[in-house]
Amino acid sequence: MHADPPAKSPTRTSDLVSISIVSHRHGALVKELLGDIARCCRNVEVLLTLNIEEKLPFDEASFDIPLRIVRNASARGFGANHNAAFRRAQGRYFCVLNPDMRLNADPFPVLVEALADPRVGVAAPCVANPAGETEDSARRFPTLRVIVRKAITGARHHDYEVTNAPLRPEWVAGMFMLFRFEVFRQLGGFDERYFLYYEDVDLCLRLRRLGYDALLQPRAVALHDARRASHRDLRHFLWHARSLTRFLFSRTGSR
Repeated sequence: MHADPPAKSPTRTSDLVSISIVSHRHGALVKELLGDIARCCRNVEVLLTLNIEEKLPFDEASFDIPLRIVRNASARGFGANHNAAFRRAQGRYFCVLNPDMRLNADPFPVLVEALADPRVGVAAPCVANPAGETEDSARRFPTLRVIVRKAITGARHHDYEVTNAPLRPEWVAGMFMLFRFEVFRQLGGFDERYFLYYEDVDLCLRLRRLGYDALLQPRAVALHDARRASHRDLRHFLWHARSLTRFLFSRTGSR
């Protein structure tokens, strides 16, 4: 079962945002992202997890933001790392952020505003690629029929059209997710049986079953330099296939 991240305290009065970033020798990307956060964002703390041993290309005191670094003794999965960061988080809001994201402006004020709606369980920005094109970070839950059709035809399209209005998709991608502390705690965090891939889909489905919506707020924008490791690396491809199978045929993922 998914781990249950215990809360440090029952109440959180601050508007502090705790940002969890996990690096797999992504030190150069993390350096750029931390620079963006320090330049653009206010009232944040960063919890950086080094999932495998690496020498960071920056000094820990280089950025004018609270930064705590955790070095894992052995590699852990996506969900396990962010759940562990959540247990150390001190903010009222908890953000899951990939190291290959970039920020040109502070996305958190409008995302926090979105979370003021008690029906919203997770908020995410509009995600664009380096060319400025909107990525498909807001999607419908996968079904076996859709997966097979994509495999046969190779067709790729956006499940939703992102306009200027807030969008309530079925799920938002785990590259950038913002939660109220108590909602992430209520969920028990990510299901750690998903080592990599589909833990974000599973979490959004569990949110929906608890009566919460996912929300994409286009007034907040983040840039994504997609790695697409599952398209190039056999190990990542197998993780992807295993997680998809678990989601489709598990009790949580059954339609």
